[in-house]
Amino acid sequence: MDWDLYWADTGIQPQLIQKMQSYQRINHYPGMYSLSHKNHLCRNLKRMQKFFSNEFEFFPRTWILPFEASDFKGQFTKKKAKTFIVKPVANCQGKGIFLTRDYESIDLKSGEQFVVQRYLHKPYLIDNLKFDMRIYVLVYGVDPLRVFVFREGLARFATEEYTGPFKNNLDNLYMHLTNYAINKNSENFEANEDSADDETGSKRSISAVLKYIEEQEKNPKITVDKLWEQIDDIAVKTLISAQP
Repeated sequence: MDWDLYWADTGIQPQLIQKMQSYQRINHYPGMYSLSHKNHLCRNLKRMQKFFSNEFEFFPRTWILPFEASDFKGQFTKKKAKTFIVKPVANCQGKGIFLTRDYESIDLKSGEQFVVQRYLHKPYLIDNLKFDMRIYVLVYGVDPLRVFVFREGLARFATEEYTGPFKNNLDNLYMHLTNYAINKNSENFEANEDSADDETGSKRSISAVLKYIEEQEKNPKITVDKLWEQIDDIAVKTLISAQP
């Protein structure tokens, strides 16, 4: 069938790519799961970290279970309680994510794979809330690699004020997770109905958040431009981790 643009919501088979004409464009690349699946992304980043440790320090210590279960189990000692965040590799929207200080709480007999990371217990907070930033990156070409990073996006906020993890609050997902699919069900969720006001609510613009950080820190090394430089750097390093 003849077409110009093919927009797909699933992965693309290499056979389809091979049959494409020079004028045809498609919105996915073969091998995209090397980045989009948590376990593959983790494996690639750790591989790069092994060879370029100074350049790949932007993610916390990570394990893929059950393959690295032995090493991970060694993290649990009586001297100091450590907190870990556990994510099923195939889920999205915060499904199945939980915090733990107990190795036995992870069901390794289920046949499911997990990505486990050391939980960052002292995150940067705004209004005493955790948040994340949804960065939009367009990969225009892979040979040569051409990447565009959109200078706007969404910052998603938790809906309960943050306190450090301890035994009695590990299951408070409204405090520890920033996923919209989870926090939209909280009674504290603040929907923003004014597009001109992007500095309040449970979803805010990235530009407003970066400007807030710049103004609060009042540090010449922490400006909006420098923060975007660091975001660009992480985006590029993440993408090249999946190259041969």
